[in-house]
Amino acid sequence: MLLDATAVPAERGGVGRYVDQLAAALDGEGADLAVVCQDRDTEVFAALAPHAEVVPAAADLTRRPARLAWEQTGLPRLARRVRADVIHSPHYTMPLAADVPVVVTLHDATFFSDRHLHGGVKGRFFRSWTRLSLRRAAVCVVPSAATADELTRLVGAHRDRLVVAHHGVDAHFRPPEPDRIDAVRRHLDLGDRSWIAFLGTLEPRKNVPALIRAYLRVGRDRPDPPALVLAGAPGWDRSIEPALAAVPPELRVIRTGHLPFDLLPGLLGGAEVVAYPSLGEGFGLPVLEAMACGAAVLTTRTLSLPEVGGDAVAYCGTGAGDIAAVLGELLDQPDRRAALSAAAQERAAGFTWPASARAHLDAYRRAVTEAVGR
Repeated sequence: MLLDATAVPAERGGVGRYVDQLAAALDGEGADLAVVCQDRDTEVFAALAPHAEVVPAAADLTRRPARLAWEQTGLPRLARRVRADVIHSPHYTMPLAADVPVVVTLHDATFFSDRHLHGGVKGRFFRSWTRLSLRRAAVCVVPSAATADELTRLVGAHRDRLVVAHHGVDAHFRPPEPDRIDAVRRHLDLGDRSWIAFLGTLEPRKNVPALIRAYLRVGRDRPDPPALVLAGAPGWDRSIEPALAAVPPELRVIRTGHLPFDLLPGLLGGAEVVAYPSLGEGFGLPVLEAMACGAAVLTTRTLSLPEVGGDAVAYCGTGAGDIAAVLGELLDQPDRRAALSAAAQERAAGFTWPASARAHLDAYRRAVTEAVGR
């Protein structure tokens, strides 16, 4: 099986962590695996998947047009060279003229369900490739049943050609020791101040401006208000700056940018609440990672998030008032936060990368079996 990891960015976000952990788990399950990656990631994947054949891409693929062109020409040639039975393209696009079946991961359906959040060239690009992959791929992997249902409802996908493979949670995400929490305090200059955490790219779908407005409502009447820490890549949500402009000096909102990976458990597990009021997710990996760190998580009931959180998280609506009401309750109820923390850790333990790898292996076998049968 040839896994194309060339689209993984240097700074690992959700999709990057998915590919990293999938490669490691496939290797751990004894898969006959080859991984093609950008030259900078050769040692990374050699360490993650020590039994796999790791192949650096011959070309410079740091720019998307070059990578997409290579995907159509260089990837099929490489598949022949390593004698692959199946190619896995883990981020929407795929080679259209491969000699072997292709499995494609479609991470969410919000390009169709929430078009206003994905405008312009990017939205058109991912909608076009989603449709094309649904038609041309042997099998499509999706991270949740909610995503499979949405693709069936909105795009006319054939449900029997979709394989649900929930993400797992990296063992790195666990309740942090006090020194890890202290490291976050020092890094963010928090002193003794408590905090509310958000983790994710600051894009419109994450609903961060509503979270900021909710934080204002909750924090302004408190004698010792927590800080609001927004961790993640800057993104393209233009509504964030006006929301931040309304924050009074006695409240503190910290934008960390891309936070070092080692600090994430301390950020999540050390927070009073991890707030993730997303308008829609294909899975919601930050929610699962926060749960594994023992956080009291506040999220919404949109799309896949209840599939991940179950009864182990608190839920709110997507408006600032709805977020503020539940956020305030959680801050005032330490016993409820403790109960959510215990439930979250127990539920998160059921999402593992080995289980995800086995679901992917089923998808690869289906793709090959159906190709042989044609």
